[in-house]
Amino acid sequence: MAKKINNLWPKIISWDCLLYSWRQARKGKRYKPAAMEFAQKWEENLLNIHNHLIWGTWRPMPLSTFPVFTPKYRIIEAPAFQDRIVHHAMYAHLEPVFDRSFIFDSYACRKNKGIHRAAFRVQNFLKRAHRNWGQVYVLQGDIASYFPSILHGRLLRQIAKKIKDRRVMQLWKMLLRSLNRQKGLPIGALVSQLGANIYLDAMDHLIKDELGEKYYTRYMDDWLLLSPSKSHLWSRLELIKEFLLDDLGLSLNPKTRIFPAKQGVDFAGYRVWRSHILPRKRNVAAARRRIKKLVRLYEARKIALETLQGSTASFLGYSKHCAANYAVENVLKELPSK
Repeated sequence: MAKKINNLWPKIISWDCLLYSWRQARKGKRYKPAAMEFAQKWEENLLNIHNHLIWGTWRPMPLSTFPVFTPKYRIIEAPAFQDRIVHHAMYAHLEPVFDRSFIFDSYACRKNKGIHRAAFRVQNFLKRAHRNWGQVYVLQGDIASYFPSILHGRLLRQIAKKIKDRRVMQLWKMLLRSLNRQKGLPIGALVSQLGANIYLDAMDHLIKDELGEKYYTRYMDDWLLLSPSKSHLWSRLELIKEFLLDDLGLSLNPKTRIFPAKQGVDFAGYRVWRSHILPRKRNVAAARRRIKKLVRLYEARKIALETLQGSTASFLGYSKHCAANYAVENVLKELPSK
């Protein structure tokens, strides 16, 4: 059994860690009202968080809830700004502990991973599989309502396999108890991303270690497996479905399917073939709508030019990792000529 980690609590609540976590929490949000209010008396506010953590009196504030409609309808539950500082402090010292045991081919919410590397890895797998087998089939799975379905008790048991520190476990339990439900993690919280990766790590090791599947990749709750045999993939799918239900209380989305790799794989924001990668159509359409809207706001002098430039740069950054010249031209047409 792997050695459990202790004595993380003093590191998490240290002044240096809280100062670092405040700076992380305000990245990209420096001019939001809550961040600006906190910054006015940042030393006093950080000291208040520090003291409450030391004395065991820190409690999370209610989450703010709002819907998002792209790329699909979801309810976002976001912690208050000062609570996000505690989340960053936890993440700074807990993420490295768990990341060491994650499989290489898990790409969501990890350092030096992300959507671009996930897409490139899938392309590399497709090339190697085609070279080895010729005909390649894909089993692509998706967890139904993943974040809302994560069971708190099972997640805590998985966390406790690595973490011995009693006060760290108490803090994590407190965050879960504050949700007033037995399952589901708030999508907008940093520690939820870590918790979601921890939860599916068991499935990763089942597929890679116990089933011995070489060409397996996961990006949060979207995952895929390659094989030269459809019947092999159907048998693997039944095993995985049974494991998810029995061990994790999860079920697969009906869109889980098996198909020839020559159709291309829609994964991590891109459409991937062994020969090339294209942007996802709905991502391009969403970028075009967003930039058209920002152009109207800019021309009405309701936003600064930097806001429009930032959104455009974000799309260009996404596009540079695939064959997207035509898509880029269409989106850039929306920009003002001057």
